[in-house]
Amino acid sequence: MSATHPPVTILVVDDDPGLTRLIERELRREGYQTAAAGSGAEATGWLQQHRADLLLLDLKLPDIEGPALIEAMAAMGRSVPFIIITGQGDERVAVDMMKRGALDYLVKDVNFIEFVPTVVRRALSQLDKEQRLAAAEDDRQRLEREILQISEREQQRIGRDLHDDLGQQLAGIWLFSDLLKTSLVEQGSPEVESADKITTLLKDALGLTRSLARGLHPVAVQAGGLVAALDELATRTSDMFRIDCRSQCPPSIDMDNTTATHLYRIAQEAVTNAVKHGLAKEIDIELSTNPHHTVLSVKDQGKGKGKGKGIAEPDPKHRGMGLRIMSYRADIIGGILDIQRHPSGIGTTVVCTIPTPHPQPATIPTHG
Repeated sequence: MSATHPPVTILVVDDDPGLTRLIERELRREGYQTAAAGSGAEATGWLQQHRADLLLLDLKLPDIEGPALIEAMAAMGRSVPFIIITGQGDERVAVDMMKRGALDYLVKDVNFIEFVPTVVRRALSQLDKEQRLAAAEDDRQRLEREILQISEREQQRIGRDLHDDLGQQLAGIWLFSDLLKTSLVEQGSPEVESADKITTLLKDALGLTRSLARGLHPVAVQAGGLVAALDELATRTSDMFRIDCRSQCPPSIDMDNTTATHLYRIAQEAVTNAVKHGLAKEIDIELSTNPHHTVLSVKDQGKGKGKGKGIAEPDPKHRGMGLRIMSYRADIIGGILDIQRHPSGIGTTVVCTIPTPHPQPATIPTHG
C-alpha cells in the first residue's frame, strides 16, 4: 500500500466464525486490514467506534437481515459501501440488494473464497473511480463558481467606471455644450442648430452610458435591490429595442445581494435571448413570493427565426451556453430552472424557483 494512504479497512459481517476467518485471511494476503462482526448489533457497535471502507455483509444474520442493517446504518449516519454475501439459491435477493446500492455480491459455493479478493478489488476500483469523478465534478463546479464571481466583479467594476468616470465626463461635456448653445442663441449665430444637435447627442449618450452602467451593476447600486433592477431592465429593454417589456414585482422583497444578483442575471439572459433569438415583441418579467418559494419568470411572445426559436433555442452555433449559465446560477442559489415552451409554438417562458430566503440584515454596498 502507498505510504501516503492508509490500508483499506474491510468489515466482514457473517455469523459463521470459520468462514469469516477464511475471508479475513484472504483479504489480509491482499494487504487489506480486516475486522469481523457476527451479528448486526456487533457490526453497528463496531462502526460507532471505527471506520470501514467496505463491508462484506451476509444477508441473513441471527438478529437482523441485511437490508434492515443497511437501513439502520444509514439512520445512524454510518453508511458504508457494501458487498452482499448470500447462499446458493438467493441470487435474486442479492440482485435486489444491488438495486438498493450494493456494489456486488458473492455466492457461498465451492469457489467462494477464491472469488473474494477479485470481487473486493473490483468493488474498490469502482469506488475509486466514483470518488475521482466526484472530486473532478467538485473541482469543475468550484472553477465555474470562481469564473462567475470574477465575471460578476469585472462587470461591477466596468459598471462603476461607466457611471463614475465616463458618465461624469459626458455630463460635464453635455452641460458645457448646453451653455455654448445658449451663448450662440444670444449671439444669433447660425450654428445654433448644430450646437443643439450636439447637445442632444451628448444627452442621449449620457443616458445610454448610465443605462449600461445600471445593467452591468444592477442590484447593489440601486435602492430597492432586485425589484428596482428588474423594473429598470424592463424599461431599458423597451427603450433600446422598441418592444413592450413589462415588469410585475412585489413592492419589495427581502433578499441577500448574491441571490438577487443571480436572479437578475437569469432574467437579463432570458430577456436578451428573447430579443436576439425569439424576435419577441412582448416580454413579461414577473417576480412572486410566498413563505415557501420565490419564483422569477420571463415570458416572451416571440415567433423566432424560421422555426419558432425563442428563449430556449438560441442560434445553433451558440446552443446551450446561455441556458447552462442560467441553470448553473439557479443551482448556486438552491433553485431550479425550468424552460416551458408554449404548445402553440409561439412563446417561451423561463421559470426559476428558489426557496424563499429568510430576511437578511441590511448591508451597505462597498466599492472595494
